[in-house]
Amino acid sequence: MIPGPTPVPEKVLEALGRHPIGHRSKDFQDLVEITTKNLQWLHQTENDVLTITGSGTAAMEAGIISTLSKGDTVICGENGKFGERWVKVAKEFGLKVIKINAEWGKPLNPENFKTILENDNKKEIKAVIFTHSETSTGVINDLKTISSHIRNHKKALSIIDCVTSIGACNVPVDEWELDIVASGSQKGYMIPPGLSFVSMSKKAWQASEDSNLPKFYLNLKSYKKSLSSNSNPYTPAVNLVFALDESLKMMKDEGLDKIFKRHKRHKLAVSEAAKTLNLKLFADEKNLSPSVTAIQIEDVDAENFRKIIKNKYDILLAGGQDHLKGKIFRVGHLGYVNDRDIISVIAAIGNTLVELNKISTEQVGEALKVASHHLLTVT
Repeated sequence: MIPGPTPVPEKVLEALGRHPIGHRSKDFQDLVEITTKNLQWLHQTENDVLTITGSGTAAMEAGIISTLSKGDTVICGENGKFGERWVKVAKEFGLKVIKINAEWGKPLNPENFKTILENDNKKEIKAVIFTHSETSTGVINDLKTISSHIRNHKKALSIIDCVTSIGACNVPVDEWELDIVASGSQKGYMIPPGLSFVSMSKKAWQASEDSNLPKFYLNLKSYKKSLSSNSNPYTPAVNLVFALDESLKMMKDEGLDKIFKRHKRHKLAVSEAAKTLNLKLFADEKNLSPSVTAIQIEDVDAENFRKIIKNKYDILLAGGQDHLKGKIFRVGHLGYVNDRDIISVIAAIGNTLVELNKISTEQVGEALKVASHHLLTVT
């Protein structure tokens, strides 16, 4: 029950076990064609969606270095560990960074983006970079509103980390005119780590013509050229593409609307049950991520709490990062997670609190009732 790598369905595991085929073969080209179309379906876009053998960080770096130039000015939103990472990447490549900060656990304020973009009369800002679902804190940022301010600027690209939002909530790439959207296989895609995906708009491809940042393996122009013949510029992780094909078929069978509603049910079940167990949510309640719930626990070391649950119930929870280590734990409900998993983790958390003399057994029962209510009634 961590936010990644997420559980892998049996069908996907079986696909992984197939014997590899040549990545220049007709069979593999047919597979690339099918998976690309299904990736476009998932992203709700007609834009190119490129597949890279690499992590979500590789996808984000590829988007940045393929469209920007040294000395360009960018806005970076930072309200958690991953927003912090994009600031580091931008600076590493010689970009001038305007930071918009929010306290960890709080969402980025769209008005801050609006003000800076509207005051950029010379159109010097080339991109806005931030994380949609901030996995480290359990916060989801208002991508819809922030992206509207970026569009109104006309010049700036949107470069968005959607690693834990694609496949969990609505990210209509074309409707919101998102330029570059990055994601990773080990999250909502329900397959092991190793693949990442980049959606590129026409505006992003136009910007790539002027980019002068150093790049080779992550030069997205190479991937676009290969994709025109349903191929890859370099040797891909063939068996992960088998797995991707299977997982995307499962997602299409379920349908986007049902996928989003399932994640909403699980988010509400975990968050409301946690409050019933006298636990405090770390994230702002109006901006809870559909993928992970961050929970504060008082007078108990969160790392020790995680260890007890792992040893006694064989359930793995994620810990806090950096200054939040030992202060929060995180419950993942992303991807291949069902209602039984949610009930099990709530029971494990509740029973552990009882053993630590923090709550009564009656409160555990009440928390399970609350969770069941949300699992049964949210539509």
